[in-house]
Amino acid sequence: MSPLKPEFIKVISEILPSHLSMEDVIHYSQQPLRPSIRVNTLKIDCEAFINRMTPLGWHFEAVPWCDNGFWLTRDDNRVQLGNTVEHQMGLFYIQEASSMMPPAALAYLCDSPEMVLDVASAPGSKTTQIAAWMGNQGLLMANEYSASRIKSLHANLSRLGISNVNLTHFDGRVFGATLPEQFDAILLDAPCSGEGTLRKDPESLSNWSWDSVLEIASTQQDLIDSAFKALKPGGTLVYSTCTLNTEENQKVCHWLKNKYGDAVSWCSLESLFDGAHASVTDEGFLHVWPQVYDSEGFFVAAIQKNQSIDSEYRKPPLGKFPFKHASRKVTSELQDHLESAFGLNLPNGQLMSRDDELWLFPERSDELIGKIRMQRLGIKLAQQHKHGLKLTHELIVLCGADTDNRVDVNRDQAVSYLQGRDIPFDNPQKRKGEVVICFDDYPLGLAKWVGQKLKNSLPRELVRDKINVNA
Repeated sequence: MSPLKPEFIKVISEILPSHLSMEDVIHYSQQPLRPSIRVNTLKIDCEAFINRMTPLGWHFEAVPWCDNGFWLTRDDNRVQLGNTVEHQMGLFYIQEASSMMPPAALAYLCDSPEMVLDVASAPGSKTTQIAAWMGNQGLLMANEYSASRIKSLHANLSRLGISNVNLTHFDGRVFGATLPEQFDAILLDAPCSGEGTLRKDPESLSNWSWDSVLEIASTQQDLIDSAFKALKPGGTLVYSTCTLNTEENQKVCHWLKNKYGDAVSWCSLESLFDGAHASVTDEGFLHVWPQVYDSEGFFVAAIQKNQSIDSEYRKPPLGKFPFKHASRKVTSELQDHLESAFGLNLPNGQLMSRDDELWLFPERSDELIGKIRMQRLGIKLAQQHKHGLKLTHELIVLCGADTDNRVDVNRDQAVSYLQGRDIPFDNPQKRKGEVVICFDDYPLGLAKWVGQKLKNSLPRELVRDKINVNA
């Protein structure tokens, strides 16, 4: 770890609460982070997951601000968490404990929002946490400015069985003018100087300067202004960063209030969890120092919009929308095929078609079509061929556990499947056609009977050579 710059130490020392010490900030910032995960409750509840993993030498300590978050220790750390079967199955997400706070604050303050915006979403930890809280219902728009991160974001959504997300690829400053007062709840986890991430990235402050902090804070003001304009009256905006200085945190929130006056009010997070009082500010924000919860440094503010505000509307360039609502005939054909092949029903949502592809859009997607260009909507369900319909991996992972047309495999065979290999399997009844491969009642994907083996149909981009049989 590079020595901390004197200017940084001076800035932090001036804002550090009197009951905390700079020596502890420095000490904890040099310690490795405690590993933490979040159980994906779209697929498994916490009790079942703990019961599943405890015999494998996993030990859990509850994260107080997230009902499905845990600090994790393992008897054997030789296998990376991302190379475990359960990770590839989407049963959990590797997520730093502090980053679970912003979605937890949104869930704490909002009652069943139907339309939610995540302004800066990749790689997906908070997006997937929000989707799980929403129970795959309603519509979650996940935006990411970096084109290179869109692919990994979509892969995480697919792995966790999430179907209520539409992806966009914009600078977050567009939403206020493009979708004014559209969303019930918004998360803005803003780009920041990353002062709280030293434990994860010891070189994160190597280029730190006060001038860069001021430049970033100016961008954050633009982003929070846009997000606030996109929020419905009565809605809640959660603003968060993984930095420590007040310029990017409290002052950004006060800038918003100074601009919009009584339209802005703070929602106190003092009761978000037991122990929150140790980090709460006078406004009710959470300013988390690394030594308080033995975590990354973080900041979370919850803001309510009390009344409508004036906003200049700008219609964006849209181009031709390539989808149309699927016809009754096509919908019936897909349902009949899904039922006859696997005994399954179509998931809830809007069935759309594009050329020979069939897609499932989240509910209420129609309200955004024609207003903003979306990068990817919902999940692809099937593709039409001259010999019939070909169902996708995403559809099977979403609802395939309920099928009778399945083959249950053991852990060794599950690893082979996830490594992209065919599975030798006794087939005395000479079964043919596609089947769902399941491990402990969780669908891994599709395979096809070829004699005495199951031919692997896992999409190539999902093959993981390093998946390990030992958790």
